[in-house]
Amino acid sequence: MRTLYLGLFVLVCTPISMINQSVAQEAKPRTEARPAGSPRDRLTEKFDIEYARAGDVSLKLDLYLPKTPSATPRPCVVWIHGGGWQSGNKSSGAQRVGAFAASGDYVAASVGYRLTDVASWPAQIHDCKAAIRYLRANAAQYGIDPDRIGIWGSSAGGHLVSLLGTSGDVAELEGELGVTGVSSRVHCVVDYCGPSDFVTFAKLAPRDFHEGGPVFKLFGGAVRDHEAMATAASPITHVTKDDPPFLIVHGTKDELVPLDQAQLFYEAQTKAGMDSTMITIDGGGHGIGGTEIDRRVKAFFAKHLLGEDVTVSAETIVVGATRL
Repeated sequence: MRTLYLGLFVLVCTPISMINQSVAQEAKPRTEARPAGSPRDRLTEKFDIEYARAGDVSLKLDLYLPKTPSATPRPCVVWIHGGGWQSGNKSSGAQRVGAFAASGDYVAASVGYRLTDVASWPAQIHDCKAAIRYLRANAAQYGIDPDRIGIWGSSAGGHLVSLLGTSGDVAELEGELGVTGVSSRVHCVVDYCGPSDFVTFAKLAPRDFHEGGPVFKLFGGAVRDHEAMATAASPITHVTKDDPPFLIVHGTKDELVPLDQAQLFYEAQTKAGMDSTMITIDGGGHGIGGTEIDRRVKAFFAKHLLGEDVTVSAETIVVGATRL
């Protein structure tokens, strides 16, 4: 199975009237070697678009746009990287969501955000929400349907996309970076092995919570000393019936984020009456990949963003099985 890592976002306040050219600052296209006939040859790639500023920090995202024209706006799939909120970067989105854009059915984006050596919580969720607001506000410019934005992340990125999905109505987590006055709500969420309840997580995986550990750095101290902050940062805290559909994927042998984090989250969602599907990877660790789970993620986005009549199986995927 491929190994994935974790991730985060950033902030700044810009009036709604300044949303387009003033914010959409793009770097020159990157050049890189790739095999002839690569799916990315079907894309226009726009790197390092500034979606907001947090003080003197420029917050950027990458866009992957199909070269084939479309008479109607396309849905957008957004990747948020992992890395324990302290490492990783948006370049990982090229393989994840770039493939969706290469199909011609979607626009795709990969978001960068401030890591914990730059800023502690809640900078990361403020950055993520600013990125979604930017994409929605500039939807016409990029051929995006603002009513069909799906998000996907792994580990720390799984935490951030889950919080985006459950906190669309939580004003105190919104922040004031970049474009304001625009909704940061999303329409479906794929969560790979993300923490959902930091208070419980601190009891189950204490090695991540010691001084200098990822969660300690995220909150600027131990969870027990920042319990209100950790509770507000937990996606499970904000679960309500009107949250968007979720696909939760987690390995049964994950030694970094325990399986209980996915199970508790899924149980809270189903109790609230949400549309949620949970898939376990039997024998899987911290890192999700493989042909079968890729197929199910594709079906999930097709169902909720393209409106296709497809079923997303919740059957357990076994490590080493042919269909993995």
